[in-house]
Amino acid sequence: MDERLKKQLDFSLEIDKTKNVFRQTSLSGSGRKENDAEHSWHMAVMAYLLREYSNERVDIAKVMIMCLIHDIVEIDAGDTYAYDSENIKTQKLREEKAKERIFSILPDDIKSEFISIFDEFEEYETAESKFAHAMDNLQPLILNNSNGGSDWREHNVTAEQVYSRQNKTKLGSQKLFEVVDEIIRKNIEKKSIKE
Repeated sequence: MDERLKKQLDFSLEIDKTKNVFRQTSLSGSGRKENDAEHSWHMAVMAYLLREYSNERVDIAKVMIMCLIHDIVEIDAGDTYAYDSENIKTQKLREEKAKERIFSILPDDIKSEFISIFDEFEEYETAESKFAHAMDNLQPLILNNSNGGSDWREHNVTAEQVYSRQNKTKLGSQKLFEVVDEIIRKNIEKKSIKE
């Protein structure tokens, strides 16, 4: 086997570890927490399905690969819960270190490509990154809503915290933010999200 193919296969095996990085969001209709692989796959399919609601025309293939690779760094860095103010302080540093190690498994040209896509997602400036982030926000929100807000209640999440995160959804999709806003309001009324 040549070296390039070996590196590609090594990376393919490495990313299997995302299946063991569990998040704080429960699967719909189940008490089990979802893992990063499930989250990323779900986001990518949602991005394709909901692409017509992007504020701007996007390269949907690029959005989908952003969705698929954005949490690979959590193999080393671990999942940082969206409302965990303490762990958020060290998240960037942990993820930068992980990004270098994990993407360095790849051949140099693919490493550069993946780091560029990962960084574009993190910088939140392009239409593609804004829409990918809208999916990253929407996906756990619809799961949480389907579970009666159990994850929000478990972590005593407030409306201010949810809106702080979800207000960015409108940068990628105003239409989807309207749905998000409706879901948040209903969960505030049901006391799943604290006022």
